[in-house]
Amino acid sequence: MDASGPGSDGSCYYSLLGIRRNASASDIRSAYRCLALKWHPDRWAKEPAAASGEAKRRFQRIQEAYSVLSDKGKRAMYDAGFYDPLDDDGDQDFSDFMQEMLAMMDGVKSEKPDTLEDLQRMLAEIVDGDSGSSGSGGHANGRRVPSDSSRRSRSGPIRR
Repeated sequence: MDASGPGSDGSCYYSLLGIRRNASASDIRSAYRCLALKWHPDRWAKEPAAASGEAKRRFQRIQEAYSVLSDKGKRAMYDAGFYDPLDDDGDQDFSDFMQEMLAMMDGVKSEKPDTLEDLQRMLAEIVDGDSGSSGSGGHANGRRVPSDSSRRSRSGPIRR
């Protein structure tokens, strides 16, 4: 999104809070606190009505930006261009779907990577499987024997 992204007033939430797109959660929180203190309507209550009204509008926009950028799901949807602050419940099913998809993608990233030993074992199985040798690469008496990793994935005890 550029500076004319989907803020309710046409401004980008990042520029509204004065932060970069790659800002951390603590950066977002810090920027929000600073601006919320500056524009809180109670601080402007003694000012003329026009100034007080402007403070209230800015404070609401700051709160809206913070509510989106501080929520991982909403932020991801906002960054992808799918978040519409004016459409609260109209597209809730799509919003739920996108949040589920994002959660699934996060889950895929956090899977435990293969160890060096696992990769070496897989390579040995590939090499032994292609050459048809009966070495120690998972073959016994001409039959294919499951590797340790596939044995571990079975439920229940292994019977021999």
